[in-house]
Amino acid sequence: MTLPTLQQRLRRLAATWPKRAGLLMAAAGVGLGAVLAGAGAGIAPATSLAQGTPGLLEFRWDNNKDYRRLYFFMTDTSRLKRSDYYLILRPKDRKTAMLKLTISVPDNFDAKIDPKDVKLCVMKEGGMLSRTRCKETIPAVIEVNANGKSIEIFPERPVPVDGTIGVYMSLFNPFNIGMYQFNALAQAPGDVPFGGYLGSWLIQIDPGID
Repeated sequence: MTLPTLQQRLRRLAATWPKRAGLLMAAAGVGLGAVLAGAGAGIAPATSLAQGTPGLLEFRWDNNKDYRRLYFFMTDTSRLKRSDYYLILRPKDRKTAMLKLTISVPDNFDAKIDPKDVKLCVMKEGGMLSRTRCKETIPAVIEVNANGKSIEIFPERPVPVDGTIGVYMSLFNPFNIGMYQFNALAQAPGDVPFGGYLGSWLIQIDPGID
């Protein structure tokens, strides 16, 4: 067998069984460097294969002291459509009784909120076989400030921690699509005059079908 023929076979073997080829080359007295040198520039490097999982896009809003995600439900997310909003506060979202609830509305949320269309409720959370709804209205005074960027709710009596409550609103969605963060702050009975942060409802408005 001529040396070029041996080199060609060793190159083919090295591509599949590197360890075995190394032993054979050592036995034949031919180094790997010599084999590659004899091959010249005609041998292209092997193509590397990407290893990993298929591309997935995932958004995860982790809860921490500065942001806590709250559950909500909307009957329609399309812009300019009439929609019922159910902003939910579960028992785990509240550590104390609630004397006052304030909801901050994003500055760019260009929709009119009428206090007559807002109420505080005992909520029934929906699931696969039922829909989120207001089970019982909690008597409260509701005020929306002049620019519509704050909703203040004053229950007639402190709302206890147990049970799922929420704010129901009926309004026309804004024109601009995107995500809007509504923040919930609650004032507990006592001497503290300001509200503590409970969490946020991250609401998305979609283009819909024109």
